Amino acid sequence: MLEQRGFIDKMESLSRRLDEVGALLTDHEIIGQRAKFMALSKEHAELSPIVEAWRRYDKMQRDIAQARGMIDTETDPELRDMAREDLAQLEGARAALGSEIQILLLPKDPNDSKNTILEIRGGTGGDEAAIFAGDLFRMYTRFAERNGWKVELMSASEGSSGGYKEIVMFIEGKDVYAKLKFESGVHRVQRVPATETQGRIHTSAATVAVLPEVEEVDLKIEDKDLRIDVYRSSGAGGQSVNTTDSAVRITHIPTGIQVAMQDERSQHKNKLKGMKVLRSRILDAQQAARQAEESSMRKSQVGSGDRSEKIRTYNFPQDRCTDHRIGLTKHNLPTVMDGHIGDIIDALRAHDQAAALESQANG
Repeated sequence: MLEQRGFIDKMESLSRRLDEVGALLTDHEIIGQRAKFMALSKEHAELSPIVEAWRRYDKMQRDIAQARGMIDTETDPELRDMAREDLAQLEGARAALGSEIQILLLPKDPNDSKNTILEIRGGTGGDEAAIFAGDLFRMYTRFAERNGWKVELMSASEGSSGGYKEIVMFIEGKDVYAKLKFESGVHRVQRVPATETQGRIHTSAATVAVLPEVEEVDLKIEDKDLRIDVYRSSGAGGQSVNTTDSAVRITHIPTGIQVAMQDERSQHKNKLKGMKVLRSRILDAQQAARQAEESSMRKSQVGSGDRSEKIRTYNFPQDRCTDHRIGLTKHNLPTVMDGHIGDIIDALRAHDQAAALESQANG
């Protein structure tokens, strides 16, 4: 594929475009036009890794031709042997770089670079499910810290024995959605709860939803489609209970989607947070409806994002974590629960890319 004339023409066209954009970004007139400058900067950032990889590939092709020429024409046996070694290394590197270029050229998920709203809810299992939801919250928080992301707590409803019935957080940073989007679904835990007196293993579950942040310009919500109720926030007592009506419940009337916020003492701040979550939930519901109509196209994907899909089991007695979508099992579960999930996420992304490449090849 990479040696086909049409493909080479396409890559040379991208290379010329990168040079054009680079020149435009140094133009003082362009620098003064903020929107245009930002758009060109984004285009430059998207083109750079593709073109740079292609230029390395093109040079590698020339080096391979040179090594082959030396093998054919060189009379010194020692130099021919060195050329053969160089050729073997170059061909191996070329194959790896060719795969990298194909992945770079896959259609980009427009949400990959977006910040993310991550929601965790205790499911089946009562108090233990809420405790497990708290464990997942800590796992994702620790993973976020390791990636240099910023985590903001949006809302939380605590469980009666610890953990959370529901917790919503906003995660801000580089490629947050790209790395977390495959975490949506049902996470199951098998362990002996702290409240279990006879040592029996219980199975509980929590649901994770990963939603890309939706800006106001991306989804316009009319005021007439909203019902906003204010009320006095509740808490554990003392200072945690507001004496003013600062809590906010926002209902999107056309869809019935509802968001309640009470963590801030300011009604205005709770409303801003609530609208951020509401926009993401509305867009997620719209996308889910579209995906349901195109379900046949989703069979090759790692995960559909279906909230009812059991994606992973955390088995404490056997010290293992299994992702059911790709059959990956990891041991040392305490390390996983401490946020060391990067290799699981990398494996999921690699599997999704391989499926996309296969679909592209067959398409």
